[in-house]
Amino acid sequence: MTEAEEEALAEAYERALALEKAGDPAAAAAWAEVLALDPRDPGGAALRLAALGAAPAPDRAAPAYVATLFDQHAEVFDGILVDQLEYGAPMLARERIQMLGLGPFGAMLDLGCGTGLAAEALEDMTARRVGVDLSEGMIDVAGEKELYDDLFIGDALRFLEETDETWDIVTGMDLLPYLGEVAPLFRAARARLAPGGLFLFSTETLPEEAFAGAAWRVTPHQRFAHREAALRSLLDDAGFETMEATLIALRLESGAPIAGHLFVTRAQQAV
Repeated sequence: MTEAEEEALAEAYERALALEKAGDPAAAAAWAEVLALDPRDPGGAALRLAALGAAPAPDRAAPAYVATLFDQHAEVFDGILVDQLEYGAPMLARERIQMLGLGPFGAMLDLGCGTGLAAEALEDMTARRVGVDLSEGMIDVAGEKELYDDLFIGDALRFLEETDETWDIVTGMDLLPYLGEVAPLFRAARARLAPGGLFLFSTETLPEEAFAGAAWRVTPHQRFAHREAALRSLLDDAGFETMEATLIALRLESGAPIAGHLFVTRAQQAV
């Protein structure tokens, strides 16, 4: 992209954001212009259009958007997410593992590892840890903590499809809020888990009536919320036993708690 194109994109993004904040109906057309200027969608225009009801929801957040979003916040991520937004899913996962009498584990794969909060929570329960994230900035911060044996910049699903290693525990803390269709992820995770291995992940959710029968929706905060019953069905189809799905306050958003679930699942003996 040329410098002039980058400037045009930045101007279009700022205009669309201002219109959206003002509640102006012209925001939808402005976001469509942003998406047309760069179909890679580093600004998340497709999600914003879906949240506004102006376009069908994409199956997932654009990888360029996820990478850009988290690269921008990598250096201050822990302070914002944990201290200000009260995010605690990794430590809740640790508590549930302990309460269920599970572990210790051999190899852990941390999908969407971010700065390594899940590895911090489960370090003493795992012998080997590998992290994967789309954000180079997040991977850099995670590497500084020296919690992982290996770190990879890349897409979680692609990594699962390309690795030949078998894992004892796979985590996906705050991964599903950036994915709509999750059946391929579940199947790929099951294929790389040892029988009896654990798959733990957090989700965002909405009141049942908000889904109107759908498995997932894009929220007003441009993330994906998933219906518990739909996830249970997909997990069963993929070869997982859902041990529990605990309703949690995942984080704060504008001072209000965001409802979610913490799923603890186990790979069944037969795929």
